Amino acid sequence: MAWAVVVSVLVMTILSLLRVNVIIAIIAAGLTAGLMNGQSLTGSLDLLISGMGNQASVALSYILLGAFAVAISYSGITSLLVNYLLKVLKDKRTMIVFVIAFVASLSQNVIPVHIAFIPILIPPLLKLFDQMKLDRRAVAAALTFGLKAPYVMLPVGFGLIFHETIKKAMESNGVEVNIGAISQSLLLPGAGMIVGLFIAVLISYRKRREPKVAETDFDLNEEFKQETSGSFNRKHMWTIVAILVTLFIQAVWSNLVIAALAGIVLMFIFRVVPYRKGDQVVNDGIGMMGFIAFVMLVAAGYANVLTETESVSALVENSSGYIGDNQAFIAFILLLVGLVVTMGIGSSFATVPILAALFVPICVSAGFSPMATAALIGTAGALGDAGSPASDSTLGPTSGLNADGRHNHIWDTCVPTFLHYNIPLFLFGWAAALIL
Repeated sequence: MAWAVVVSVLVMTILSLLRVNVIIAIIAAGLTAGLMNGQSLTGSLDLLISGMGNQASVALSYILLGAFAVAISYSGITSLLVNYLLKVLKDKRTMIVFVIAFVASLSQNVIPVHIAFIPILIPPLLKLFDQMKLDRRAVAAALTFGLKAPYVMLPVGFGLIFHETIKKAMESNGVEVNIGAISQSLLLPGAGMIVGLFIAVLISYRKRREPKVAETDFDLNEEFKQETSGSFNRKHMWTIVAILVTLFIQAVWSNLVIAALAGIVLMFIFRVVPYRKGDQVVNDGIGMMGFIAFVMLVAAGYANVLTETESVSALVENSSGYIGDNQAFIAFILLLVGLVVTMGIGSSFATVPILAALFVPICVSAGFSPMATAALIGTAGALGDAGSPASDSTLGPTSGLNADGRHNHIWDTCVPTFLHYNIPLFLFGWAAALIL
């Protein structure tokens, strides 16, 4: 059914905004899409479950990263970091948010570790944020910007993969375009995200905000409080070595599971964490990252329902019959479709090939240039990634900011990032399609 994607995404969004657990909301959305496409309830559930395996490695890497983060906190090096930042960035709330955005940007291009740095860097800083009365929504906006804007604009690291995905998808549908043209076409849409970042940090969330009451009892450091002398010691040195090895493995082999596992093993080998604490490290890692990991599994199942029932192609084909030959209107509708689809699937990279197969014929017949077509496909694929409850661009920031149970995934991450990034990305992408 053509409108199954729209209705199911609305179900997921409304339930999430009503504070229904996001896992339940995504399952409900998946079942809705299946039923609207003629599947039985059990058939829809089978499609959802069979698709969950597509993100099994990601879910496992999340849990292992959580365990690695707990092991790092045990070393006491995070206390040194927080004390140093207190001295250097005292009362400089805006500066620390922009620094976090910069560090997050490096994770996509210079050191392509994606979300791997978040559970390691952010949880130790939460007490600092609370002391500074920093609005965590600003930090969420900074992290999501760093996870998304660089790959949209720059053909390096994950950005090169994204741009090559667009190139191959367009070529397979009969339109030749080079990487340089694609990167140029996405500079203007990416600039919209820069505008959104400045609005979020300097206007929307600039005021001081009192820390929330914890929603859970989990405390990252409760079981692993270390007496630190305030000076750098052997355990700190070996912890840095383990972190560097983890980053190296992820950057070279792009395998987050092996990278995180190597980091954990080295922490035990170097005796930073006693062997007898092994069970506790893993259990607390699951406590911090297990929920996020399971959301990724269910989100993959939902995406599988949309793919197997051909809901996305039905939506675009149905929409194309009403858009006429007005380029401005066509661009608007295509971007709107991209927003809805990516909100549901939760992945820009997975959405691009699906959209390109349907967008390219429409853009060619409407007279869009190859660069304008690339701008539409790239922007439509990126739209919805920020703000989607099922996207790692929102789940990643939440995994770090909610380590102490004081950050809500929907209202403190998804809603702020949706408003500050999807709106300017939509407007700037629309303009790029008409200008290029």
